[in-house]
Amino acid sequence: MPIITLQYEDLESLTRSDKDTIIDRVPMIGADIERIEKESIDIEFFPDRPDLYSVEGVARAMRGFMNIETGLCQYDIAPSDIKIELDEQIENVRPVLGCAVVRGIKFTSSSIKSLMDLQESLHWGLGRNRKKVSIGVHDMANITPPFKYQAVDPDFKFVPLDFTEPMTMDQILAEHPKGVRFADILEGMNKYPLITDSKGDVLSFPPIINGTLTRVEESTTDLFIDVTGLGDAVYTALNIVVTALAERGGKVESVKIGYPDGTEKVTPDMTPRDLKLPRAEIDELIGVELTNEEIINELERMGFGASLADDGENFDIQVPSYRADILHNFDVIEDIAIGYGFDKIQSEFPKNATVGSAHPISLTSSAMREIMVSLGYSEVMPFTLTSQKVHFEWMCREETDDVTFVLHPISEDQTMVRTTILPNLMEIFSLNQHHELPQRIFEVGEVVVNAKNRLHLSAASIHAQANFTEIREVLDAVMRERDISYEVTESTDPAFIEGRCADIIVDGRKVGAMGELYPGVIVNFGLGQPVVAFEIDLSE
Repeated sequence: MPIITLQYEDLESLTRSDKDTIIDRVPMIGADIERIEKESIDIEFFPDRPDLYSVEGVARAMRGFMNIETGLCQYDIAPSDIKIELDEQIENVRPVLGCAVVRGIKFTSSSIKSLMDLQESLHWGLGRNRKKVSIGVHDMANITPPFKYQAVDPDFKFVPLDFTEPMTMDQILAEHPKGVRFADILEGMNKYPLITDSKGDVLSFPPIINGTLTRVEESTTDLFIDVTGLGDAVYTALNIVVTALAERGGKVESVKIGYPDGTEKVTPDMTPRDLKLPRAEIDELIGVELTNEEIINELERMGFGASLADDGENFDIQVPSYRADILHNFDVIEDIAIGYGFDKIQSEFPKNATVGSAHPISLTSSAMREIMVSLGYSEVMPFTLTSQKVHFEWMCREETDDVTFVLHPISEDQTMVRTTILPNLMEIFSLNQHHELPQRIFEVGEVVVNAKNRLHLSAASIHAQANFTEIREVLDAVMRERDISYEVTESTDPAFIEGRCADIIVDGRKVGAMGELYPGVIVNFGLGQPVVAFEIDLSE
């Protein structure tokens, strides 16, 4: 789950409340406080609330929850004469596009960081690592509309962000860190997507990298935003970014998107969705009798528009355009319960008395968590579903025959159940490169090998001085605390550097491996620092 760093100065200014009150109340909207620092706080939000991936979104939610500003947030969108044309070949490359202009922004270093962090979090949460959604944010000072979204040959040259010399698009995919990281998205295509202005200057090579010409700096005041992808999540991501900038005083303007058949679409569209919510469903699910006025009040505190329908049996609900998580009436009812407060719902003893005890697996897991936290590692909880590309190809390992595959996967990213945990930890490092080093994380979790569940512990550390000695010392401490004798032997695991890794042997059987990660693995995950790790099978 994403962890968002919020600066107190920004949070207090945008929420219009003091930090102590915010810290006290924010867990009640469905968030976990990870750590409280002198200047900032780190908060973990559920992946289904991408509108809370920024300080602006959190402040908006807290203003409602704390009764500072309730009801549906309305954002004005002024029409503009800015247009972007799509060429007919883009349909077969990356067809969906949403754009907006936001003017009059007063950036600071912290607000730029907030925007960039939001961009990357949305790439993960909504975009599935940019496959379904990618976002480009551009300074308008050096570009001239109208714009063009087109499919071009791979030998097209421009200067990408963070470089000084022109590169072909194929070179960018092979040599630029972002290109190497996301090249697989465009694998097999003979033309690549490109956004240019009326002079032919490059704004963006989605979903890979922007041009250097449109870099956003503190002096930037006007932004052009492009969001490209494969479906309607593009428009949700656009609305989340635009409303975050509007919270900082930005003035939003629409952009006309011209299609090859002569039709046009105007974005962003922040018209709220209408839902009809039966009163009977609310009573049944929450189990607490609320008056109509209380239900409307809680809905408004959670940012919805709400009124009692003429029939007196239903509520007319307006869902904000940035709420990607509202898929069903149950999602709205959950927000009513959150607004009311789970702490106000009276607990009841079960009618049947039973005696329970902890499962041995739970006892082992808890003991390992306590040990790893004591060693300075932070626990993570990644997904158990993954893909062959991440699990084997990026780890430089041969595919094994002990994998349990998903019969009807809905995503290319979730085609199998993991057999090891370490690839998940590498993905988390990749998604948290904006946080300072060192980073040390672990997970005690289940894997599935030959259709059977097994309990594994994996830990990884990333920083400039990471080495074999460090991870060996951590493993020694774990084994000592559990009173387990073990030996190490030479390992041939290709995920690690030869000569700087070892297999872990307990009672004559291999239970895991440890060492320094192979540079190819580090590059595959888009990282730039040494990584050391171990993984052991606790079921053994």
